[in-house]
Amino acid sequence: MTSINIIAVGKLKEKQFAPAMEDYLKRISGYCRTCVTEIKEARLPQQPSENQISAAIEQEGSGIMERIDKRSFVVAMCIEGILMSSEQLSEVFRQTEMEQSGNITFVIGGSWGLSDRVKNTARLRLSMSRMTFPHQLARVMLAEQIYRALQIMTGGKYHK
Repeated sequence: MTSINIIAVGKLKEKQFAPAMEDYLKRISGYCRTCVTEIKEARLPQQPSENQISAAIEQEGSGIMERIDKRSFVVAMCIEGILMSSEQLSEVFRQTEMEQSGNITFVIGGSWGLSDRVKNTARLRLSMSRMTFPHQLARVMLAEQIYRALQIMTGGKYHK
């Protein structure tokens, strides 16, 4: 794996999640370059209209698209994505390393979701679960699964 990029809408504000995220990023860095890019979350009123929500999603989507490396294998994290085991994610990493540059970009949208433009750019739409999680927790969960997949790929002992 050459590099793993995580593009996420919003800042990691929850203090309890920051140390876990830092820990997993440190672990991942033993395998490849890692970068987390935070996109500014669009501001909306308390009770936004559908048009305001759509405009916010598109604004966030534009910020995401500006930061996606065109050579990267893009994974859109979205509820309607497919469910995968950790072993299957590891196989995606293995295939990406063999077929492309080895760069993978994971995209986590804002609280209203991802723009269709971002989803259509993705080679894979992936769901962690049919349940809904806070975006900040989802970021930590994704980092853990990335680390787990890298461990599986290299025969490490973390995944049992």
